[in-house]
Amino acid sequence: MSNPGETDGIERAANRGVPLASAHLRARLEVMHPAYFALAMATGIVAIACHLLGLPAFATALAWLNLAFYPTLWILFIVRVVMFPSQVLVDLGDHARAPGYFAIVAATGVVGTQSVLIHESVLAGQILWWVCIALWAACTYTVFALLTVRDGKPSLAKGINGGWLVAVVATQAVCALGCVLNGAFLADRDAALFVLMCFWLGGGMLYLWIIGLIFYRYMFFRFSPDDLMPPYWINMGAAAISTLAGALLAGVIESSPNLAPMRPFVLGLTVMFWATATWWIPMLLVLGIWRHRVRAVRLTYDPLYWGLVFPVGMYAVCTSRLAGVLEMPFLISISRLFVIAAAVVWLLTFLGLARRMLYALLLALRGVRAFKAERANDSSPVCVSEPGGVTP
Repeated sequence: MSNPGETDGIERAANRGVPLASAHLRARLEVMHPAYFALAMATGIVAIACHLLGLPAFATALAWLNLAFYPTLWILFIVRVVMFPSQVLVDLGDHARAPGYFAIVAATGVVGTQSVLIHESVLAGQILWWVCIALWAACTYTVFALLTVRDGKPSLAKGINGGWLVAVVATQAVCALGCVLNGAFLADRDAALFVLMCFWLGGGMLYLWIIGLIFYRYMFFRFSPDDLMPPYWINMGAAAISTLAGALLAGVIESSPNLAPMRPFVLGLTVMFWATATWWIPMLLVLGIWRHRVRAVRLTYDPLYWGLVFPVGMYAVCTSRLAGVLEMPFLISISRLFVIAAAVVWLLTFLGLARRMLYALLLALRGVRAFKAERANDSSPVCVSEPGGVTP
């Protein structure tokens, strides 16, 4: 399904004499959603899930693929900032799109975690943790400040969606990566663990604020099929990563004399987050059936579907870690079920992305052929008849 903004961009570029293929690519870049970093989030978490649940070949393949996705997304983002700075600023003040910038933070945290667990590079994890914390601060105090002071704010029904919870995912990604590093990003381990505790609790509080608004929007405003966008699965994903961060935190503070007394509190809240994530799964499945079967909304590829893949993979990972910290092995069977589901959903979404990229490639090839044909016509000799009907 074509994006109206993308179509307008193609027409504007074509009117300036830009070849059709270039116009198409420029238009794609101009309307590129900030949340496209969910591709790296989803691929990384599915790789981690496969790694933890005994599928090393799949884990390695996805992890290396993600090491290509992540820098590619950065290149596209930087090119977009350079080519379309005004559009980037517009996105930062847009209630629907601005929270998508937190996907950059979350993706950095996930790539850092996979670097430690799969690639066994603690140094890369430490570097990415500091990058993650810098991006988190920049996004948090830019996006929320701009949305706070903006004039002409939308209504709650139009302004809030599941994508807002990516801010929670970003916050908990900082905590999760720090726990995987076991606080090895600061010289004082207790200070590091205290920082991670603050991030986990802050992310949990942010989840409660935002999910309350989303649930209120569900219950008391008109809800159309178009309103049920894929990012609503972050309702579950944000609770799942809060579970993961809590389970990891409970493991690392056990050896801290100052924070060990808080371990029962951490475990209690962690189970609450897991129960919340579990509650959302049937609800979101029912709403998905209503959208696509009852209301017959066509299921087509959208970059935002990576925001659906990530929660499924995260639920597999968080349940596996919770099973370990609570010593409840029966939860592992749930993890195994969800890692299969995550791999299937990832593959289907990737096929949609590949189809979209193939279309762009074919369009570019068609543009090249048309350009060559036009040059050939321009360079061909013109036959002019001389008087007497003789043609040289």
